Amino acid sequence: MSTILYKDISLEKCQQQTRFCSSKEKEVIALEGSELQFLNPAGLYDPSQYGYTHVAVVPSGAKMVYIAGQGGEDKNANLVSKDFTGQLKHAFANLRTALSAVGVSPEHVVKTTVLIVDHNETKLQQLIAEVQAMWGNKAPACTLIPVPRLALDGMLFEIDAVAVVR
Repeated sequence: MSTILYKDISLEKCQQQTRFCSSKEKEVIALEGSELQFLNPAGLYDPSQYGYTHVAVVPSGAKMVYIAGQGGEDKNANLVSKDFTGQLKHAFANLRTALSAVGVSPEHVVKTTVLIVDHNETKLQQLIAEVQAMWGNKAPACTLIPVPRLALDGMLFEIDAVAVVR
């Protein structure tokens, strides 16, 4: 069981039903416990159908791991495909490889940032399918940014990640 510490207030004094107080007088300053928690607060839409979570809470004392943007490149920095689907799938495979290198798996990821060239609904649906394949219903917080171009000519997709290690 985790305990949330508040500046000048304890969890027992929090009158809300959730484990997180959103009142401006209450500032969450730490989360004790060993659980990584994902939360979609009341008052915000449920983003699970889009493959992400609004809030990820990292346990106190956890080490943060930052994974640089992974695209659809092979180990020689060559794009494996000219199409979005091929690059998307390979970028997720590269993300798994990077996570594995530090001894963590996808469920340790708390935040991703996704960059998509010429973003559209079709690409979004393909991304959602990959996110659900990797994380199921426990997707991390995510920011998707449509962009006109990425680092390499022909690069269409990139994902970076923040993970936690206990």
